[in-house]
Amino acid sequence: MSPTTTGGRRRLDAPSPAEYDVPTRGPRLGSALAVRVITTVVVLAWVVGTLGSATAVLAVGAPEALQRPAAVLLMVVFATGLVHRCGGHMRIWTTLVAVLALLAMVLQTNMLIASATAVTAVLGAVWSVMLTRPAETALDAVREFGLALLIALSGMFAVAAWNAPVSYQRFNLVVLAASLTLAIVLVWNLGAGLHGLGRQGFLLLVGAAALLVLVLAYSSFVRTHGSQTVIDAFSSSVVWMRETFGGVPRPVQVVIGFPALVVGVSLRAKRREGWWILVFAVLGTGVMTTALVTPGALPDYILLSALYSAVLGLALGLVLRHFAIRERSKRAARAIEPIERVEPPRVAALK
Repeated sequence: MSPTTTGGRRRLDAPSPAEYDVPTRGPRLGSALAVRVITTVVVLAWVVGTLGSATAVLAVGAPEALQRPAAVLLMVVFATGLVHRCGGHMRIWTTLVAVLALLAMVLQTNMLIASATAVTAVLGAVWSVMLTRPAETALDAVREFGLALLIALSGMFAVAAWNAPVSYQRFNLVVLAASLTLAIVLVWNLGAGLHGLGRQGFLLLVGAAALLVLVLAYSSFVRTHGSQTVIDAFSSSVVWMRETFGGVPRPVQVVIGFPALVVGVSLRAKRREGWWILVFAVLGTGVMTTALVTPGALPDYILLSALYSAVLGLALGLVLRHFAIRERSKRAARAIEPIERVEPPRVAALK
């Protein structure tokens, strides 16, 4: 804080620009040209993999032999992007993922294909969240929200391209649990430990966790112990929405995952604890990446359901954002300069 001037009031703005509050290692590539080339190659590989995987969903007359190689390419891209973004060891983790992907494509055993599909879904769900940047305005939050959904959509196509012989319910639970665990580990490793949570951040974190438990527990209770009248009412509502609108919003995405994404990127612009809110955002992207794992799933229904969930979740997130980013004290509200938090660029490592 800058010193207090005679006859004036204390200034809360820092005398020098804000700095990133997490130590980062030196760049892996010293040449700016090399960085641009590698970034371009990864982006092109992501585009090619997404287009190739989309042929498993869209009837464009492409050969089926194109689908799994495209899923392999996307799996490696997800691993490369996530490991680089989180400052991990590229030679170790990316190599392991590439070996698993190639073995699954060549040997085509059920276990390897199911494992590769799950890893693809987890990496796509987590990378889509970790790739975001702090959002200072509502428009920035919408931009980051759209980018995360675009990455998750490519993960959905990759999972469909694997065509794995799995049970949807079990696969979905495994992917969501693994994505949530990986996100917690990465956020903790980024220096956003529980010691960095303020009262508001702690309340947001506890509220999101309680809401998640409530939604999951209530849905499970209704399916197993609910009265037949309640079950029939839910089933009738789902059938009506499906016949009328062509899709049904997912409660986990609308109430928890997508609002957490909007609030998290907005809170990150001011406080590091925004990362903890983003942990719950992987539930929204994880549900999205696993949506087409069942070969019998209808792409039109799944895509419309994802669209409705995104619209409703974004609207709720923008409302919650208004209350979450308010200053926590009158003293902070009187600051001459707003609190701003700096992070490395999108293509740079966070640690």
